[in-house]
Amino acid sequence: MVAALENGSVIDHIPTDKLFTIVQLLQLDKFNNEVIIANNLGSKVMNRKGLIKISEKFFTEDEISQLAVVCPKIKLTVIRNYKVVEKREINLPETLINIVKCANPVCITNNEPMHTYFNIHNATRTAKCRYCGKEQSLDNIKLK
Repeated sequence: MVAALENGSVIDHIPTDKLFTIVQLLQLDKFNNEVIIANNLGSKVMNRKGLIKISEKFFTEDEISQLAVVCPKIKLTVIRNYKVVEKREINLPETLINIVKCANPVCITNNEPMHTYFNIHNATRTAKCRYCGKEQSLDNIKLK
């Protein structure tokens, strides 16, 4: 249903309700190369899923961490010369550095020019600020 990529990345198994959040996060409307966005595709695992193919885009680890905050368990495929060179499930890392904003307005990271640093607790889907100790749900977290 979707054309093959010569070089680029595919984000697959996106829950349909998260697809446009990822489109906005990646600012795909500003991307100059070919971008294919598909939603409500059939899936044996998820029933319905979203898919994004981006020509000539290769994600940094920070970008992958941002994707994991918004939508863990998605699949990322890297393609070079029409061949899959890497395929992996995106999971939350144990720490997020300068990816999310602390919800505590008096936290030093909100009042000084410095990176945020959060420890992630996957079991409870929470992030704890290393500086002020504020815990926040990953479902309500704000990206920087």
